[in-house]
Order: sequence, then structure tokens, then C-alpha cells
Amino acid sequence: MSKTVLLVIDAQVGIIEGPSIGPVYKKEALMQVMTNVIKNARESNVPVVYIQDLDVGSDNPEQHSIHPDILPLTTDTVIKKKATNAFFMTCLKKTLDELQCEHLVVIGVKTEYCVDTTARSATTLGYDVTLVADGHSTTDNKVLRAEQIISHHNCNLHGLDNIDHFVFVRDSHEDIFEHKHLEYK
Repeated sequence: MSKTVLLVIDAQVGIIEGPSIGPVYKKEALMQVMTNVIKNARESNVPVVYIQDLDVGSDNPEQHSIHPDILPLTTDTVIKKKATNAFFMTCLKKTLDELQCEHLVVIGVKTEYCVDTTARSATTLGYDVTLVADGHSTTDNKVLRAEQIISHHNCNLHGLDNIDHFVFVRDSHEDIFEHKHLEYK
């Protein structure tokens, strides 16, 4: 049986709530999905790894903090990063390898930055990825509304493959911790 790990990317107050970066699109719905996914992971004994961006709220401890609705437990892992790619100059790959991870379930913010970059990178490092379609969000930019950015990434990342590993985009109400990729290998 393959090992699944839940990755919670940059779910920090300063991004989710604002004021300088957020609030993210459909903040309340996102928080409900993330809360449920994390709860389901813990109930299923799926390890939970949080990624925390050191640049978010670097001058404001409250904004830098992981959102209080989904705080890590002492049994969870928190990895700090500086780059958009959660693998770059961090111990994430080492941590996932120690957990014998083969399947990474991804939730968090912001869609077009850290969520996208980390999901793509994970496939090149030997992990199958399930991106939770309703478990990531972002804010509007100068060209696109947040809703468009999220839809675009859900469409483009679904089926993205790098030789042997690929991304599935699935809704949170599905069995996202099932390593469905194996059905196609």
C-alpha cells in the first residue's frame, strides 16, 4: 500500500485574511474545506506537513502565524521556506522520504505561486500529487480574477505528468487520500 501525506501550503493569517495580501477568494469556504481535509487526514492516520513562508508577515507575528482554524498539532511537521517551491532549500523531500511518501495531497495558498510550483516540482521528485480542487485559493491580480486563476490551474494541472508521476485534481468530497494514480500506471 502506498503512503500518502497531506501538504498544507502557506495557510498563514496574512495571506488568508490579509490585510496586505488577502483575503483570498471565498475565504470561508476555503477554510471549511481545509479544516475538513486536515481532520480527515488525522482520522485516517495520514501525516500532515505544513509549509510556512518566512516572508509572509515577517514583520507581524500574527500575520506570519498559521491560521488559527487549522493549527498544527505537535505530531504534525512544520517546514519553513523562503521560495515559492516548498522543496527548494528546505527539508521537505527528506521529510517525505522518511515518511515513505509516494502520494502527496496538496491544499493551501496561493494557487498560482506556491501551490502550483510545489505541485509541479513534486512530480519531478517522484511523487504523485492530488491537488484538492476546492482546497486552494488566491487573490485577484491585474489580469485575472481569483476565480479564473483557480479554474485555470485546476484545468492545467489535472493530468500534468513528468514521466512516471502526475497530478490529479479532485474535489474534497472525493476520497482524496486514495492513491488513484495507481489505476493508470
